[in-house]
Amino acid sequence: MRTVSVIIAAWNRARELRSAIDSAFAQTFPPLEVIVVDDGSTDETPEVLAQYCERYGDRIRVLRQSNQGVAAARNAGIAVARGDQLAFLDSDDVWLPRKLELQVARFDADPQLGLVHCGADFEGTGVNVDGMEGWVATELLRFDRSVIVAHGSGVMVPKRVAEELGGFDARMRVSEDWDFCYRVAARYRIGFVAEALVLYARHASGLHGDIAKMEHGMLLALEKAFADPVALPLRRHAYGRLHRILSGCYFQQRQWRAFIRHFVKSVRWDWRNVAYFAAYPLRRTRLRRTPFE
Repeated sequence: MRTVSVIIAAWNRARELRSAIDSAFAQTFPPLEVIVVDDGSTDETPEVLAQYCERYGDRIRVLRQSNQGVAAARNAGIAVARGDQLAFLDSDDVWLPRKLELQVARFDADPQLGLVHCGADFEGTGVNVDGMEGWVATELLRFDRSVIVAHGSGVMVPKRVAEELGGFDARMRVSEDWDFCYRVAARYRIGFVAEALVLYARHASGLHGDIAKMEHGMLLALEKAFADPVALPLRRHAYGRLHRILSGCYFQQRQWRAFIRHFVKSVRWDWRNVAYFAAYPLRRTRLRRTPFE
């Protein structure tokens, strides 16, 4: 029987953390353990965790470290995890009760999968169950559609796969989960559970609100991806699309110089983006989406 270690990275999320932990312990497929890595919190997070340790005993394990970012925190959890499957949960998100059960069943049906993800209910934008499975690395580089729906709280991976990849890239403060999923997808087939099993929170102060960090993380991720000659035919498309997305993020923040800078880069990488930007004012008025639209 498979065993699952849940890994939660937490930094100053005392108010939201309870709901995340409660949802992990409410699973119909009980986790072997819930590992919470306190990434240098300065709020009441340690007190909240002490209460859960008293309640659940050795079913919950708490690690503490200086603030190093979510990637380093997850890596610390991976290093001590005892389960053969790892499920990552952001400290401000919530799982529905059958999340682990259905993902474990997908691995049981196809043990060669390197990752199983699921649909999600995104606060403010609605439900997305339009994920992909199979060999999806190429589609991830296209940025044309939803591929892996919730990179952070929606994925489960075998521990051996996470260790094979060296975990998350701790140089990234944002987009480390996209990079991790891409590196898995470049080596393994991906599975998908087409149900919204994650309630995905959106906060104005969240990391994806820091566009500069997202830009740094994604540029580093693409640099690594295109070090593989197999991926090179998609290089111009991928960079053109990334800068197109970044321009949209800066547009929403009314950072006009950054918007123009990424508009120019997008068109230089892929001239076909001219048509997209020609209709841009109307498109942005009609539709607001998440960064990787």
